[in-house]
Amino acid sequence: MLANAQKREMDERHISMLRTAFCSVIRDALADPDTIEIMANPDGSVWIEKAGRGVVASDHRLEPSDRERVIRLIASGTGEALSRESPVVSAELPRDGARFEGLLPPISIAPCFSIRKPAATQFTLDEYTEQGALTPALAASLRAALQDRCNILIAGGTSSGKTTFTNALLAEPAFRDERIVILEDTRELTCAARNVVQLRTLRDHVSLKHLVRSTMRLRPDRIVVGEVRGPEALDLLKAWNTGHPGGVTTLHANSARGALARLEQLTLEAARQAPVALIADAIDVVVFMNRSGGKRRVEEALRVTGNNADGYLTEPLSSPALSVVSQGDAS
Repeated sequence: MLANAQKREMDERHISMLRTAFCSVIRDALADPDTIEIMANPDGSVWIEKAGRGVVASDHRLEPSDRERVIRLIASGTGEALSRESPVVSAELPRDGARFEGLLPPISIAPCFSIRKPAATQFTLDEYTEQGALTPALAASLRAALQDRCNILIAGGTSSGKTTFTNALLAEPAFRDERIVILEDTRELTCAARNVVQLRTLRDHVSLKHLVRSTMRLRPDRIVVGEVRGPEALDLLKAWNTGHPGGVTTLHANSARGALARLEQLTLEAARQAPVALIADAIDVVVFMNRSGGKRRVEEALRVTGNNADGYLTEPLSSPALSVVSQGDAS
């Protein structure tokens, strides 16, 4: 009990020091539910992205010493050692779980950092439809895909809304009566199911690849991965294809078709040859998210129906029209 009290006291002291280190503009932005991301650049400029407004420059500037103080405070709170040989800190802010990425020279010419806030509210597929970010027909097709235990790959660029949309899918009734195992680098996903196990990576010790393999011993009905970005992609495809269908993951790509090519690239970090047939068999649906003018929407959704010598066979999720995607096509 005494140890817990001491830890809480230390955490509160650290939070207080961090609030002081942040300028008033950043403190206000963190408190604003409309804020999506805060970026402090090497030149001292502060940029803030808010829902519906896009990225706007603040009038305030942060001195290099202030930016470095913030980065070092975050590092000390997580127990990470910063040095010239290790000038990067990736962490979560205390209390709200915002993602923090800080960099020091020589990686950057001056200290800089970015703070990505978790979504203040969880959206549903119906709300996406009401806002015009998703067509009613596509929402119905996605619900049917979830009910049919399809494996869904959500693709898009940075800050395109992939995680928020994943949460909308996880809120659907199809997940509620099953055992869901969620794997993440940063805790951002929530699920409507009662039987949920959430695991996270441990930097330099436990990777997503390790977690995917451990998950197979936890008797999951569905496996959800926050984002695939390395060789764990191959393990996930194998897991989805061997008795654990109905999962969801996200991936950085510039289009729905490009997501399949990107998945090939990731599997090549663990295999000599891209497992095209495995990808075609394991991935059922690809959803592409896009951001324009501060607004995020589902721009495209494809159903993967197989592959042949020319590439992946796909069709629009809410239409029967068939098309062919060449292997390695990243357009």
